[in-house]
Amino acid sequence: MNRTMLFFFAVCIMSSFSFQKDKTIKFRKQMIAAESAESVGVFDVNGDHILDIVSGSYWYEGPLYLKRHFIGQIERVSEYYDDFSTIPFDVNGDGKIDFITGGWFGKTLRWRENPGNNEEWKLHDIAQTGNIETTRSWDVDGDGLDEIVPNTPGSPLIYYSIKRDKNNKATGEFAITQVAEKQGHGLGFGDINGDGRGDFIVADGWLQAPADREHAPWIHHADFDLGSDASVPVIVADVNHDGLNDLIAGHGHSYGLNWYEQKREGDKIKFVRHIIDSVHSQYHTMAWEDMDNDGQMELVTGKRFRGHNDGDAGCNDPIELCYFKWNGTSFKKNIISNGPLGIGKGTGLYFSIADLHNTGKKDIIVAGKDGLYVFFNEGLK
Repeated sequence: MNRTMLFFFAVCIMSSFSFQKDKTIKFRKQMIAAESAESVGVFDVNGDHILDIVSGSYWYEGPLYLKRHFIGQIERVSEYYDDFSTIPFDVNGDGKIDFITGGWFGKTLRWRENPGNNEEWKLHDIAQTGNIETTRSWDVDGDGLDEIVPNTPGSPLIYYSIKRDKNNKATGEFAITQVAEKQGHGLGFGDINGDGRGDFIVADGWLQAPADREHAPWIHHADFDLGSDASVPVIVADVNHDGLNDLIAGHGHSYGLNWYEQKREGDKIKFVRHIIDSVHSQYHTMAWEDMDNDGQMELVTGKRFRGHNDGDAGCNDPIELCYFKWNGTSFKKNIISNGPLGIGKGTGLYFSIADLHNTGKKDIIVAGKDGLYVFFNEGLK
């Protein structure tokens, strides 16, 4: 093979690689409802082995999501429905999936009981918590089962573990473990120091998990400050693949999205902030998922529409849903939806990612004051 042919062959390979590299995921947008609840969960409500969508006062029957069923009335305060998470959980062990929620105004962690028919879902109180920004679930104690963790700014950081009987069946009751006397706006969970135990990320640092999470104190390390409006969740992940877990945090009520690179100096841990996006606001929630099936995780996030109604910085900027892909040195932004109300779509407080139609590709299901939508993943284009 002469030099000309070698050069031509190399150019073809590089062009092919560049073309593959520049591909982005195409999403097909489907409106589900003109509702303004800010949370949506995905699970099989009726036991037909087809995923359904649960948001606000209704659940939407899969696979078409055109038929809706009433769940129950939700308290309305100003522009808000006091329903700030939709965590699927069989709370009472009856084999039907319920969900866990809570709100800012009611100051109560609650669960809705799936009746298994078209009757109204009974609402049960779990605990009085203080104002709930939103709620997440993580396996805090390392037993393979998730605990429920509300973000309650100004109130204690507590996780709730479902009690189980001798047959490991959920009983509908929860054990309460306090981690810290107070927490701020923003919450994450993951192993910071590499000891195999998950630590809590709070606005003003991280809380190191002891071996005995239930009884021993969690040690606070003020190694960073995420500000007074940090996202929920704060993502804990090894972004740059150096073997150390980093952080990804947005500003939920102001401008900015950043990642914090973990550095080690002997036993000392420190974090270096890197800007991902400084020109968009209200990055209140996010997910870390492999959206293009390449084995690498992407950051899915966007703007929460009217988080504090008209009170947030950038509240009148275009609404956006997007994903960021790590390219080895930085994050590249890919727009999924952008524009004014009716064209762009935001993230709400709690969104879901699931393969709704068993295509092998993960879809994005997102609620908010700008409506309930599905973005079906149609793969790289």
